Amino acid sequence: MAYTIAFAGKGGTGKTSLACLTIKYLLKKRKGPVLAIDADSNSCLNEALGVEVHTTIGKIREESLEAVRVTGERPGGMPMEQLFEYQIQQALVESTGYDLLVMGRPEGPGCYCAANHIIRKYTDMLSISYPYVVIDNEAGMEHLSRRTTNKVDLLLIISDPTYKGILAAKRIKELIIELKLEIERDVVIINRTLGTELEELKEIANKSNLIIAGVVPQDELIMRFDLEGKPIYQLPDDSIALQSLWNILDSLQIP
Repeated sequence: MAYTIAFAGKGGTGKTSLACLTIKYLLKKRKGPVLAIDADSNSCLNEALGVEVHTTIGKIREESLEAVRVTGERPGGMPMEQLFEYQIQQALVESTGYDLLVMGRPEGPGCYCAANHIIRKYTDMLSISYPYVVIDNEAGMEHLSRRTTNKVDLLLIISDPTYKGILAAKRIKELIIELKLEIERDVVIINRTLGTELEELKEIANKSNLIIAGVVPQDELIMRFDLEGKPIYQLPDDSIALQSLWNILDSLQIP
């Protein structure tokens, strides 16, 4: 079974950038291939990685249901379960060292529960073929209650250097316990730090029974890449954010 690393945290903390750099870390350490899952309805992990996405789980589901509504028949006459399996294999974006599967969103109004259920099920199925899975979850805590984040070896809760960020991390930790999720280990990474606020934030985190794995400083290079539309995956090895994150991942002794 794959070793699964998942990301959580409030919006705007830089989860996707750190998820992208974690994939790069695993491949740098020759721990691939990696199955990357973008479980955020506002999909942008592919942009951080620099790959094109031709379809999403949400789109596959909507198109399949629409075909049944219009024709009254399943495409190709296949059972819906078999059809989904085939289409999801086709939806995998293949790149050097990793494959990417994107949840996306339903077309128009609708609940994300079905798409979450599908991506959870097929993540479990596909992970058999990969030694590592990296899941970039949506902001907030909905993915926990929907159990998109379940059976995880390492949950990285990302906070920005604010009280609200640490409070959100605390609530995520509490919800994990409340829902009895199968998460082997969870730690907090404080992202985009400037240095002056660090000790105070660590004190707040310790009072909340949070384990701080480390901090990632604000990196002007990431800001420049964002402005220029460059994939974060292409950050050079001398990036201070990349170096800091990789030191944290080294310290976590990922098998």
